[in-house]
Amino acid sequence: MLPGFAAAAPGTGPGSVPPRMVAIHAALGMMPQFFFPAKPTAGGPADVPSSPYLDPLAPHRGQFTVFSGMSHPEVDGNHHAGQCFLTGAPHPGQPTFKNSISLDQVAAEKIGLATRFPFLALSVEKGHQYSNTLAVSRSGVDIPAEASPKRLYRAMFVAGTPQEKAATLRRIEAGGSVLDLVLDKKSRLEKAVGPEDRGRLDQYFSSVRELESRLQKSIEWENRPKPTVDFKEPDDIADANRVIEKSKLMFDLIRLAFQTDSTRVITLSLSTFSVVPHVPGVKNETHGLTHHGNEPEKIAELKKIEEAQMVALAGFLQSLRDTPDGAGTLLDHTQVLYGSCLGNANSHSNQNLPIILAGGGYRHPGHLAFDEKKNEPLANLYLTMLQKLGVETDRFSSSTGTLRGIDA
Repeated sequence: MLPGFAAAAPGTGPGSVPPRMVAIHAALGMMPQFFFPAKPTAGGPADVPSSPYLDPLAPHRGQFTVFSGMSHPEVDGNHHAGQCFLTGAPHPGQPTFKNSISLDQVAAEKIGLATRFPFLALSVEKGHQYSNTLAVSRSGVDIPAEASPKRLYRAMFVAGTPQEKAATLRRIEAGGSVLDLVLDKKSRLEKAVGPEDRGRLDQYFSSVRELESRLQKSIEWENRPKPTVDFKEPDDIADANRVIEKSKLMFDLIRLAFQTDSTRVITLSLSTFSVVPHVPGVKNETHGLTHHGNEPEKIAELKKIEEAQMVALAGFLQSLRDTPDGAGTLLDHTQVLYGSCLGNANSHSNQNLPIILAGGGYRHPGHLAFDEKKNEPLANLYLTMLQKLGVETDRFSSSTGTLRGIDA
């Protein structure tokens, strides 16, 4: 069941342009020596960030910021940290670990009300259990990600048959019946518990009523026609090694999802585990190359893969920039977060993470450099992003405040 959404979202008034957010996770990181630009010489921001990996983004300078010296405090566990990239929950991989709500789900609770899909959780190559999805519910449970472009396209743009619609409505009504049963027991439960537990029950039943409202909206959306697009229904790419092409296809569908206002919140997990990407000069599996042991041949091969990923990101940003949206473009109104839980995959470090934020109407300074040993909490950036989306909160995960330097 999807969470309920009670508050009115920004960007829902007549003639207004809605804010949007997409968070993209490169599960195997990026080699820091090729990603991070030189530090600002005067200790302040640099407006022309340059490095081998950032140079493909050169056409978008002024519309993105690269961050160094950021991480999640107490998030360790090498690849395990992937499941915490958008949550910041400490010590993944430990027996007592419990995840927390992800950035996208907090955003969806605010701006997901007005769209057919409150959020979309997507993935390219479900190759590793800790990189399959970024979305985590408020109760700390992973939300499965869609890896099929064909299914995603059909869900957004292809009308179901009468039989399929009827089956969907039956599932929605069944969910409503379950909620009715729960609410029927409300009075009896309230009489059976003490004052402290009664407060918790009130919170629980408030959530149930919100979910009931969400189910009603699902019925309304099921009876509305889906948007039409000038984009042919794609076939899924069966060859796992064509991971760059698969990423580009998913980027195309993300643009269409925003352009048609089918959703305003998306996560995308990009995994290259256990694949040999179809990139010229690449002959070895990516994960093995990330543990290059400083061997020049392996580094050169991995660099080709990671550069191809950055070229794909540049193409995605260009597609958003080329798409009109109100008085601006989709890039102007979409926060694009791109990064990884690994600061250095060769050593499995979860410090000094490679992070980019593009678009979204920020005043992008180019490069914000924080202390590489005493990192700035990444959740400070997330809190800033939430407030930019209109979420009224002064805390997210391990945040200590908003991030200065990228004010609009």
